[in-house]
Amino acid sequence: MKESGNEHPCYVPPELVNCSSKAYDVTYQYYCYLMELNQDYKYEVCVRDIVLAIRSELDPQIIEALSGTSFVVERGKLSLNLSPAKRIQLSPEEVEQCRRFQTTLFRILLNRDENELPSASDNFSFGDNPEFDYLLLPATVEHQSPSNSIIDWKSVKSFPFSSASTCDCNCKDHACDVRIKNGSVCSCKLENCVVYTSHSKSFYTMTPIIWDLNGNSTLRHLGRHGTATYKEHFKNKHGIDLRFPEQSLLRGRKVFEVGNYLLKDRKNKNKGEKMGSEELPPELCSVIMSPISIGTVYSFSFMPSIMHWLEGLLVAFNLKMFLDHCTKNDIPIIKVFEAITAKGCQEAYNYENLETLGDSFLKYAVSQQLFKTRQNDREGTLSKLKEDVISNVALRKFASDKNLPGFIRMEAFDPKKWIIPGDKSKSLLLEERLVCSGRTSMYVGKKRKIELKKVADVVEALIGAFISTEDEESALSFINWIGIEVDTNIMPYERHLSIDPENLVKVKDLESVLNYKFKDPYLLVEALTHGSYKGPEIRTCYERLEFLGDAVLDNLITMHLYGEYVNEKFSPGFLTNMRSISANNECYALSAIKAKLHEHILCDPVVAKNMEKTMKGVENLSLDSTFGWELETYFCPVLADVIESIAGAIFVDSGYKKEIVFKSIRPLLEPLVTPETAKRHPISELQELCQKNQYKLTEHEHPPVRENDEILFIIEVKANRITRTAKASNKDTARKMASKELLKELQICKSVG
Repeated sequence: MKESGNEHPCYVPPELVNCSSKAYDVTYQYYCYLMELNQDYKYEVCVRDIVLAIRSELDPQIIEALSGTSFVVERGKLSLNLSPAKRIQLSPEEVEQCRRFQTTLFRILLNRDENELPSASDNFSFGDNPEFDYLLLPATVEHQSPSNSIIDWKSVKSFPFSSASTCDCNCKDHACDVRIKNGSVCSCKLENCVVYTSHSKSFYTMTPIIWDLNGNSTLRHLGRHGTATYKEHFKNKHGIDLRFPEQSLLRGRKVFEVGNYLLKDRKNKNKGEKMGSEELPPELCSVIMSPISIGTVYSFSFMPSIMHWLEGLLVAFNLKMFLDHCTKNDIPIIKVFEAITAKGCQEAYNYENLETLGDSFLKYAVSQQLFKTRQNDREGTLSKLKEDVISNVALRKFASDKNLPGFIRMEAFDPKKWIIPGDKSKSLLLEERLVCSGRTSMYVGKKRKIELKKVADVVEALIGAFISTEDEESALSFINWIGIEVDTNIMPYERHLSIDPENLVKVKDLESVLNYKFKDPYLLVEALTHGSYKGPEIRTCYERLEFLGDAVLDNLITMHLYGEYVNEKFSPGFLTNMRSISANNECYALSAIKAKLHEHILCDPVVAKNMEKTMKGVENLSLDSTFGWELETYFCPVLADVIESIAGAIFVDSGYKKEIVFKSIRPLLEPLVTPETAKRHPISELQELCQKNQYKLTEHEHPPVRENDEILFIIEVKANRITRTAKASNKDTARKMASKELLKELQICKSVG
């Protein structure tokens, strides 16, 4: 199934799809897994364990990844433990019964419509096309005993219910004398069942009969009209005359709401809230399923979310198997799962941090490859070539050629759209064959449109998943596999300098500042030579080394931040913000000033004057902070450039060893940003605040003015009817200052309001 435009398949793992003969005279083998549910909250209803019966044996990695998972439900947290149980053989009739049971129960929970219920004659055997084939069945209370069946077959056979077959119970006071809407039954059949009432159009789970109340009893909860009996209440409110008012009432609770229990920011309801129940005359109740406990129905309300989570893990596992032939690293399945989960899923995991990590490494890998192999190309050409390779358009093309978009998880789970296993009305799947090692096919549930950037982000996140395990070799293998040629080979770097480096720059002084001794000091000269320098002894400038050093430093800082903080409590998106705060031109320029690198830069008088302007702006300010944007001053870009070009020079001189670069450059960047000291750039923070509060943000550039023999730029920023204007010798500085003042004013208004 090839993609059409931006449409891509949505893969379904083969472990959940039928894969056997459909002949009626065979038995089907299922691997059973006990899903033990544990609630950490008090509630009148206790969860029951569920048996997952599946046609393929689950890999231990899946069991480990799923076990211990917690889900935020209405009243607290529900944890899951998954453990293998014994295999079972089921006849075709038993499989049909199981599929009929789960389809009925899930349609009750999800659709809440009597007309949506299957009939006793509906066919639940396997069809001619691939379909979901796994069973969710109630576990017996005695499932831990090896002598007993793990499956509660009485509940499985609770549908279809027939009053004609209910007089075979063995209860002590047996009597088929309770009149219900669809016959007469023994009272024991009503203690654990699901009923439907047409007057309220609702399904209820039944709890024990209220023996002290009947239709002639006074309402427990009196309305504003005063005393009334249940018989009068049903007559007045619903127009129903009770024919058997002397019958004891039933207590029922409307079936449980099925929610998305994977949401990261899901809120709990009041933990002390009691279960709401209603008194119902038996004659108004149609029994749908019996016997089935309220705890079983409650537990099944969580199954769509749990199975969606398992399906995602299995998709990640299949992708992991798909990638195994191109890498050597046994990457953790949870990292692959994280890498394919978009922010839109609103779950505990998403790819933001891994995408930032992978984006950084991909830029580094491509930059060093271009630097090595294109030694006659200038920085502008190298940047264009890099963009052609790592742009979103290019990465989408690489990903599509390798069938990667089909593995992406991109939307929040909607229980209403969940496909009930065994429900033949929605379970059509198509097989798609993939060319890979170990796996030959996946299944397609639907096709969907995926934004170009999301596909590119997942490619970068998968690279980040490899890098997160500190395995650059596997990351490079993956990058080559998708179609981007990179390697770690060291190639000689040709320079054209004949003069003694000490005649141009103070090499020894700089080596002391950098705590690094150059094997080839000509690299240091190149790193400090601006393109405006006219000396005949130098035919090159720092731009190529800056191109390389920019990528190296960005990757080093990103890796440092990931290693220090991401495995702690910080949320997805944290790494992106921290990187933007730490690796930027203003921070680099401030670091260059503190190290007095400006004194060594070879440039023409115009550039020197611009650097002097920066030095004048900071001469009376404290330089303890590493946040350049906190200072309302102009930073000459050359100052930031030389930090990057020197990093590139050390990288090449050391034999492409990033750790040596970080050891040398890190002291210049101190103090490094921490989560406690991190502050967003005022422009980014203002944009985020306006987007969050739906403020219209506009910027206007006024004509420059001359003051004190200096050209000043004027920028006006406006949001929420508040305007701030700033003047500076640089457009970016004026914009930063105006945004900073507007942000401050908006925050004051918000706190007052």
